[in-house]
Amino acid sequence: MPDLSFFSIIQQILTNPMLLVTMVLTLGVTFVNGWTDAPNAIATSISTRSIGVRPAILMAAVCNLFGVLVMSAFNSSVAFTIKNVANFGTDTHKALIALCAATAAIVIWAIGAWVFGIPTSESHALVAGLSGAAIALNGGIEGINLHEWLKVLEGLIFSAVLGFVFGFLICRVVVIIFSHIPAQKTNSFFQYAQVGAGAAMAFMHGAQDGQKFMGVMLLGIFLCNDIDQTSAVSIPFWMILLISLTMGVGTSIGGKKIIKSVGMDMVRLKKYQGFSSDLAAALCLLFMTILGMPVSTTQVKTASVMGAGAERRLSAVKMNVVKDMVFTWICTFPGCGVIGYFMAKLFLRMF
Repeated sequence: MPDLSFFSIIQQILTNPMLLVTMVLTLGVTFVNGWTDAPNAIATSISTRSIGVRPAILMAAVCNLFGVLVMSAFNSSVAFTIKNVANFGTDTHKALIALCAATAAIVIWAIGAWVFGIPTSESHALVAGLSGAAIALNGGIEGINLHEWLKVLEGLIFSAVLGFVFGFLICRVVVIIFSHIPAQKTNSFFQYAQVGAGAAMAFMHGAQDGQKFMGVMLLGIFLCNDIDQTSAVSIPFWMILLISLTMGVGTSIGGKKIIKSVGMDMVRLKKYQGFSSDLAAALCLLFMTILGMPVSTTQVKTASVMGAGAERRLSAVKMNVVKDMVFTWICTFPGCGVIGYFMAKLFLRMF
């Protein structure tokens, strides 16, 4: 097993350009995730005017950081699950090139989606990018671990359904409990309660997505040391801190287009509905993280928003906006897979 201490990795970077490229691309993906994905966590809090944009972004950045730190120490299984989707073979040098191609594809796809203000899933992009790169590396679909790929896909679908159900049920319970309390008092309560639920959602976003990119970084380091297995490895603290800080910086830049799409365009929520959707998404992500299943935080959050909005009436959800989001999620698999494939071919020629 390679030495994972911080100073040892710095020495390896100075002598191995491919490790430098791997680290930079992984941090680039983490940064883009904080920039384009993390704003989902605070979208509803802002849209219901429970908190301003700047304090919400700061809150999300801090909570993302602590989410990575705390949940990685508690349960790091998500970090080791995602790598099983693709088989990079025994040639660790080519596998490392393919991994770099996959991370580059994620950055390209995420920025493209951000330009149009559509919330995309780096989880989908990661699975697709790794798969496309593995196909390029192996010259066929034998590079895909179909069983593991389907398991991840099942987790993505299950978590979306769970997010919708949680959002609907929690909102219904809230309506029943507060039905006899004057609206003025409930609005005041839910304004503060939603900020807390939004912070919990941001915390769980860091816990889920931070672990995925730590898994990618670990795999890159191991491949640079001619090792293709990362099982039974403890994630070093410096890596947890580096990933969490990078994600936090990305979040601090904002993502107003994403906030508008999720918090305003899809469904107009009242404060109690915003609280319900944020709490539902946070609980769903906590459940999936404890199980060690990598899921899409974007998908969970948007599903919980739809569930909370549908509690009042299904027509409150603007289906044209939902269709655009679903279409983007579906296109992520072939789109990011194709980008990963051609980036891998390019990198193989370059290196």
